[in-house]
Amino acid sequence: MQGCPSSLIGNGPVTLSEGLSLLVSEHGPLRKQLEALFSFCNQVKTTKEKETSFNDLIKEVTEFSSNLEFHSAREEDILFRMMEVYLGKEGGPIAVMEYEHEQAKGYINTFLSNAENRTQSEEEMIQNAGLIIDAYHTLLDHFMKEEQVLYPFAEKLFTAEEKELLNEKVSTKSH
Repeated sequence: MQGCPSSLIGNGPVTLSEGLSLLVSEHGPLRKQLEALFSFCNQVKTTKEKETSFNDLIKEVTEFSSNLEFHSAREEDILFRMMEVYLGKEGGPIAVMEYEHEQAKGYINTFLSNAENRTQSEEEMIQNAGLIIDAYHTLLDHFMKEEQVLYPFAEKLFTAEEKELLNEKVSTKSH
């Protein structure tokens, strides 16, 4: 194949196959959870009852982390591995996507690790809430890249058989 791989995307809208549509559909609920996390972070910053808001934030981040892990594991273990056949493992869009997964999970895991210390100052609670705000921005940007670039790219790249295989694999891996 010669030329720029991004030429596969084209200018028009792309209708995604079932497996890719399923992955995209998971972004909506994750975005809603991110918006709620963002609100909790702002409460931690502004309320006098920081400890209560921070404890609520811990609970919500724990639930979100589980949902994010379910989603990202299927991307990493299935979609990205299938795309590597065409794009290679070093550099390129898959390396960027995996880096962003690591970055977001790093913010979340650092927050959860820090949250184990139940005697945090108000300043520490605010700093730790800032980690979740960093994850929020990273993930919103990441989801947009997947939806606008990566998934349409995969749609044009994969054969009908590969699309069917992707759908089987992402549909059978349960939460």
